[in-house]
Amino acid sequence: MRTDDPEILQLCTDLAQALKTQGAMMATAESCTGGLIAACCTGLSGSSDWFERGFVTYSNAAKTEQLGVPAALIEAHGAVSEPVARAMALGAVAHSRAQVSVAVTGVAGPTGGSADKPVGLVWFGWAVGEQAWTECQRFDGDRDAVRAATVMHALQGLLQRLATA
Repeated sequence: MRTDDPEILQLCTDLAQALKTQGAMMATAESCTGGLIAACCTGLSGSSDWFERGFVTYSNAAKTEQLGVPAALIEAHGAVSEPVARAMALGAVAHSRAQVSVAVTGVAGPTGGSADKPVGLVWFGWAVGEQAWTECQRFDGDRDAVRAATVMHALQGLLQRLATA
């Protein structure tokens, strides 16, 4: 995945405009994308006006330590789950100076999948203030394709939620 992809750049430009219009800053909480969403956002010149910080919380311990996701929640539902995606999104806002966040947790593959959580399954969380939304998607393709689709969906979803918040 290239952070200078024209479609990604346009999404980031639109997101930047929406955030600046609302006077808001954003944070990311990323697991399966390993910081790609933050890299795409900060690849845009002037992103310090609207991008506050990125959390790469690949391990369960990092989700707990950096975002405040309860370890019991991860133990009960697994890291790739709706409750954890919601907690990550809300935790990114609570543990930063941002008012808006996007969180992703999933199985990018090619290993790590199971019958319940196959390769390509990604949970998304978006937070605007104390309001949060979650969504699950399943993407086809290899690791790079899953991660690229996750970045696109995460940015599109945040832009949509900002438009309706």
